[in-house]
Amino acid sequence: MNLFPDTRKAARVETVLVLDDDVLVRMPISQYLRDCGYHVLEAASAQEATVILQKQDIQVDVIVSDIEMPGKMNGFGFAQWARSVRPGVDIVLAGTPGRAAHAAHQLCEQGPMLMKPYDHKIVLDHIKRLLAARASKGES
Repeated sequence: MNLFPDTRKAARVETVLVLDDDVLVRMPISQYLRDCGYHVLEAASAQEATVILQKQDIQVDVIVSDIEMPGKMNGFGFAQWARSVRPGVDIVLAGTPGRAAHAAHQLCEQGPMLMKPYDHKIVLDHIKRLLAARASKGES
């Protein structure tokens, strides 16, 4: 029996949803983010990611999404949909062509853009800055 229970509140671990249809891209960045202390969810398609985001009991703080994906919804469409369902979520779009990243920025109105292949430290830096900005606004 513990006579002195730990009354400190456990720090909440932020959750990052990594959306990329290429498993060889998705797995390394996901593992890197886990190693950095984040809870990471993975989705191989916009359809899988929409299922995750529709479950309101699943917390998602940041989404890292590929722009170019097969299927009915590409990264642009997914980002717009995700913001309508989860207005407070931060989204980082990534793509290989610079023009696609620029277009994503204009379509989605905000958010950093990354080039692929991912530089893991740059992705981590973007996530930290987004979460710090949210914390300074008092959002959770």
